[in-house]
Amino acid sequence: MTASLLPSTDLFTPLTLGPLTLPSRVVMAPMTRARSSQPGNVPNALMAAYYAQRASAALIVSEATQVSPQGQGYSFTPGIHSEAQVEGWRLVTRAVHRAGGRMVLQLWHVGRMSHPVFHDGGLPVAPSALSPEAQVWVADEHGVGRMVDCPVPQALTTEGIGAIVDDFRRAAANAMRAGFDGVEIHAANGYLIDQFLRTTSNHRDDAYGGPRAHRLRFLLEVVDAVAAEVAPERIGVRVAPYITARNMACPDIIPTILEAAAELSRRGVGYLHLAEADWNDAPQVPEDFRRALRRAFAGRIIVAGRYDAPRAEALLASGLVDLVAFGRPFIANPDLPARLAGRLPLASFDGQALFGGSAAGYSDYPAITAT
Repeated sequence: MTASLLPSTDLFTPLTLGPLTLPSRVVMAPMTRARSSQPGNVPNALMAAYYAQRASAALIVSEATQVSPQGQGYSFTPGIHSEAQVEGWRLVTRAVHRAGGRMVLQLWHVGRMSHPVFHDGGLPVAPSALSPEAQVWVADEHGVGRMVDCPVPQALTTEGIGAIVDDFRRAAANAMRAGFDGVEIHAANGYLIDQFLRTTSNHRDDAYGGPRAHRLRFLLEVVDAVAAEVAPERIGVRVAPYITARNMACPDIIPTILEAAAELSRRGVGYLHLAEADWNDAPQVPEDFRRALRRAFAGRIIVAGRYDAPRAEALLASGLVDLVAFGRPFIANPDLPARLAGRLPLASFDGQALFGGSAAGYSDYPAITAT
């Protein structure tokens, strides 16, 4: 695969994002790699090296990071709720900043996308006791992972919802102590906040379910709590209206997301991150939705979803988005922006080394120099 862009195109035009000056429009998307140290899900020097290698991205969005032990749904994913985790992430941000990069931490609660192994045998939590009919990755005592079925979760009480809102607030404060340039709230891909947004996963009849405004309440409470610790222009929110896996095909999700965008815009949130489906025959995001989102939200818009350079450039040229996030290409191409700008070939990654393990297939991919 060879890129077909010239450095003078919009993909390499600088941009401001709140207080940050970005050198290009090439964002590194969040990708779970499951390399945290055990026990404790602690970020480490290996992760610092990995992210620093990719510091030429306009912005790095970290892998999803649980805001509490309750928020975990996959083995070896890092947290941001203990002092050891804060110190581990500080290693990462220092390395990225020394390499000239900018990085935000993605705040995550998986909700029902979990398993009792992460909860001392207890059930995961969700808006309602409805199964996602999905699986999560769980490693055994030898570090060997496999996919296991998620059980039917337990429905959250209103007190439990309030406690999670405070977990997000505390996690955001910890992220800033760890040296991040901002935070991204994960409200996509069938995880807890997304579960509250959709009628298919939220059957509540209280202030957090039913009408659209009620289903939006949890997201907006989380945003407000995070904004008490982080300036709004340093906050992003990731949404995924066109992703319907995990029993998330909600007929009201598009107007719900547009209403959320307007509310987030009124709060001065810095960016929206639109996660698009990334499989071969996935539905395309309609242009009328992109235009409606642009009208509803005054901040920056990032898109992610199996983009290559020509498709990214075409969408940027339309004016409907501001930045494009690349995921898989960053795995084996730590210097991806330079390769795109120089029309250099892209390396392929080792699919067997995506989750868990060592430096192999993680931080051992070499950079190449444009000539």
